Amino acid sequence: MEELVKKGSLRLRWAYDHMPVLQELDRRFRKEQPLAGVKIGMALHTEAKTGMLAVTLANAGARVALASCNPLSTDDSVAEALRAEYGLEVHARKGESEKEYYANLNSVLNIFPDYVIDDGADLIATAHTKRRDALKNIKGGNEETTTGVARLKAMAAEGRLEFPLMDVNDAKMKYLFDNRYGTGQSAFDGWMNATNLMVAGKRMVVAGYGWCGKGVAMRAKGLGAIVTVTEVDPVKAIEARMDGFEVKPMREAVRSAEILMTATGCRDVVAEDDFKNMRDGCVIGNVGHFDNEINKKQLKAMSKSVRRVRDFIDEYALGDGRRLYLVAEGRLMNLAAGQGHPAEIMDTSFSTQALGVVYLAEHHGEMGNRVYPVPDEIDDEVARIKLKQWGVRIDRLSKEQYAYIHSWQEGTRCAS
Repeated sequence: MEELVKKGSLRLRWAYDHMPVLQELDRRFRKEQPLAGVKIGMALHTEAKTGMLAVTLANAGARVALASCNPLSTDDSVAEALRAEYGLEVHARKGESEKEYYANLNSVLNIFPDYVIDDGADLIATAHTKRRDALKNIKGGNEETTTGVARLKAMAAEGRLEFPLMDVNDAKMKYLFDNRYGTGQSAFDGWMNATNLMVAGKRMVVAGYGWCGKGVAMRAKGLGAIVTVTEVDPVKAIEARMDGFEVKPMREAVRSAEILMTATGCRDVVAEDDFKNMRDGCVIGNVGHFDNEINKKQLKAMSKSVRRVRDFIDEYALGDGRRLYLVAEGRLMNLAAGQGHPAEIMDTSFSTQALGVVYLAEHHGEMGNRVYPVPDEIDDEVARIKLKQWGVRIDRLSKEQYAYIHSWQEGTRCAS
């Protein structure tokens, strides 16, 4: 246990040392104590960068309880270090059963949090259904994933959402960098750790061309893969084509795929008819939030045997002799088989999270029960701190320029 704590402590410190924006907020929060007396329940991937967000919120005066948002994404060394060295309440371990997973979410709700920070909306959904006793105390929350935001908007549309939610996923300082550059890099970190195979020269299919899919396709191209994109959105399909990728239906694309990654946030993206068309040896992985993008039930039913052939790799031997390989049980392979997004990426995402919670604490009484965008001033503050840490300076509008772009009258458009 001592060695595990030491390992986790080193990972936490390494992450913090490479999160300069969060460091600046941490220094400010220690002094100002904007969350004094506040209880925060978190359900995020329990790894080093998340750990430093939790520590920062605790340093701002909050009581923090943390669970994982995915059964395979916990770094046990980090969880132990957060308990032993920072005194945080952590309810997570790698390889949780479904029963343990929901028990841990309930343990977080047992502190009756004032605010919640979620990834995928399972914590929020649990509070709204089976834990309405805890729901009564929640004044607001943050959600940081595309999948989770879609769920919460559906709840709001049905009148089921009972506290205000900040859509952190669609903050510019989140999706433009976390979803694209973070997912693009960490997907291959997890894939290579799991497979130890080449990417260059192989035919690869990327399912979905949202910001995460864009990042994966871009990095795959950079690694030398021959990339095909599948899409259901005609506009995104055009964008993928004009970015230089082949665009095909999944059933056609899988015929030549040697690598396949899903990044859609939808279910059954790869299913029985696709498995029938896949070539022998195809390696399949997912970087969408839930493990339902690849229909594992159908794949198992088609297989005469399933065996673990390498850490994080299961071989499905089909009845016709073909073998298909599934990475990390179809769960987020960048976290289940890797260490998640780079620290510098999560620096800006988690700084946005931290400022979002402080905003909720200050404004929740003025907010209705719906999903809100992150205010522009938070995006701008995080961006300016990031540029300052890089030593990068940018221009500012003059008074005349500001007046010009905010005016509609013809006279202001004339050259002087």
